[in-house]
Amino acid sequence: MLALQRDGCHNLNLITCTHFLPGVLEALTLAVSRGLVLPIVYNTSGYESLEVLRLLDGIVDIYLPDMKYNDDQVAEKYSSAADYPRISREAVREMHRQVGNLSMDAQGIALRGVLIRHLVLPHAWRARQM
Repeated sequence: MLALQRDGCHNLNLITCTHFLPGVLEALTLAVSRGLVLPIVYNTSGYESLEVLRLLDGIVDIYLPDMKYNDDQVAEKYSSAADYPRISREAVREMHRQVGNLSMDAQGIALRGVLIRHLVLPHAWRARQM
């Protein structure tokens, strides 16, 4: 983490790391004590528990969740997760509570906030209408 900072990275991007969270939090604590100041990005599928997100309150600077589905049936069909729309909406609300709207510096580099990625499944909507 510190080497990435020395190399000029703009942030530390933690990608789908929920299952490694205890070790990640330990490593972050150590890195911060040694001078890590990079914004922490939590890059996630959006299917996160509120319990996990609350552990990250005050640690994560930028949340980068996916919003894959807004339809229970499509979520069930493609990810076997009919509750994905509800869970992801709750998760994004919690993320926003923690870090607010996306803010960037003069160069357009994200500093803090939520940046949502939307997954587009062009045939999913049409298949559901048939």
